[in-house]
Amino acid sequence: MTMSLATSRQSESARAASAAEARHRIDVPIAPARAARVVALDDRAAQVAARLAAHPWAHAEFLRADAVGELRELGGGPLPLTAALIGADVVVVLATEDGGRDTAERIGRHCFRYGITTAGVVLGQGFEADDAVAALRPYARVLLLSADESDVFELLTALRV
Repeated sequence: MTMSLATSRQSESARAASAAEARHRIDVPIAPARAARVVALDDRAAQVAARLAAHPWAHAEFLRADAVGELRELGGGPLPLTAALIGADVVVVLATEDGGRDTAERIGRHCFRYGITTAGVVLGQGFEADDAVAALRPYARVLLLSADESDVFELLTALRV
């Protein structure tokens, strides 16, 4: 005698799609969580920052360090470091050469002191920015060495800026 048992068990997918589970779903878009500052330390990094700034970001400001280490908005006037970083919860430092070592270190120390997440991106084929890497290493949670500037775009996207 063959007995057949009818199963009333639903698959995980079917249960997740049920009305009972729908009440647990989040139906609103996730709000951007990051107020970012992207700081270019040199001329080539500033060109990358300008290209990135052309994309639609939720809450990112793009800055350039000048020859004396002052920060300024791209195409704007100088800003004291503390003013430039007010309200930031992540700072991404871009470098392609060693010229910005002192500025990178000042940014790193400031971010460490105020609990601001710091990421460093060094763009280039070789190690033209060894000093910038050394200056950022103690402070940066993320330190990316890349020859591809699209990695910066991907990093900013991952950080939800």
